[in-house]
Amino acid sequence: MVIEIWQIVGLGLIATFLSIILNEHKSNIAFLLTVFVGCVIFLFLVDQISAIIHMLQKIAIDANVNMIYLETILKIIGIAYIAEFGAQISKDAGQGAIASKIELGGKILILAMAIPILTAIIETVIGLIPSS
Repeated sequence: MVIEIWQIVGLGLIATFLSIILNEHKSNIAFLLTVFVGCVIFLFLVDQISAIIHMLQKIAIDANVNMIYLETILKIIGIAYIAEFGAQISKDAGQGAIASKIELGGKILILAMAIPILTAIIETVIGLIPSS
């Protein structure tokens, strides 16, 4: 894992320096380089993400947790990361307003997906309260 972070940081720093140099003459190519390197870093991490998901699934099965909850939580995490990635790209392009809208969209989608989990938690708490 230590080697992977050095590779990611190295790639990021090289891209940063190239982007700074290109930004003076070809700002559109510098932006494309930034997006490309971001995607490469994400693709580099796909194996790690897959291993984390499989580990969480195994833990959920062993704990006898309903898989719908785990799937929902993983989708929420995915939405958060994707929205953050898109917002950062928009910010890099100088589009802060669009980045804010991407973040807002991600937050609303996360809230919408969390409602079934919140409902289950509230029903469980209400079920634990003794009726008089």
